[in-house]
Amino acid sequence: MKTALVTGSARGIGRAICEQLAADGVGNIVVCDLKAEWCAETVDALKTAGVNAVALEMNVADAKSVDAAIEEAVRTFGALDIVVNNAGITKDGLLMRMTEEDWDAVLDINLKGAFLVTKAASKHMMKARSGNIVNIASVVGIMGNAGQCNYSASKGGLISLTKSSARELAGRGVRINAVAPGFIQSKMTDVLNDEQRSRMLSIVPMGRLGTPAEVAKAVSFLASDNAAYITGQTISVNGGMVMP
Repeated sequence: MKTALVTGSARGIGRAICEQLAADGVGNIVVCDLKAEWCAETVDALKTAGVNAVALEMNVADAKSVDAAIEEAVRTFGALDIVVNNAGITKDGLLMRMTEEDWDAVLDINLKGAFLVTKAASKHMMKARSGNIVNIASVVGIMGNAGQCNYSASKGGLISLTKSSARELAGRGVRINAVAPGFIQSKMTDVLNDEQRSRMLSIVPMGRLGTPAEVAKAVSFLASDNAAYITGQTISVNGGMVMP
């Protein structure tokens, strides 16, 4: 029975990833977020689906918090087979108005956080000579976006981290890939007016928003044995918005 740990999984894409992994047969799932109580609803849903699920508090930007959560996950389930680096924040603003604090906050969580989690998890995976890590990047990490220099830099860096770490760990049986979502339906997009939504969709060839479930399916594929010969890759889930 495989064990997966998903960061930032109390809600949204993170929760959808947990649910998809469960549907695809992952029997043990560790739901992680900044506050453990935020994860209660996701854990309950997973348990209802017959999964062994636990909630762990993790501040991905803090090495001690990350190490403690990873060790607790391994103690609880005996192994760690899949890790999804999903935790992320935005603090948008034009470059000339962006504060150093907003830059640091986004890079600390989105990029440093993935580094710390990957480092802690890979120790166990290398010892087992098996494991899968999937990083949640973004379309703006590929194309850039005005008003998101910090977020774009963090996600572009995450794609590069994916490639470099995949090269380092491939010989030890650990695969590392990324998924780069485009415009995905969320609480934030639900409040857009018709003009804002139309402007957003005008650059998406498929003419619609993606869903968290569609992102989750790509993640689950990369974490599965069906992707056994895939590492260091980024799968774009963006409706054709960017075609690298």
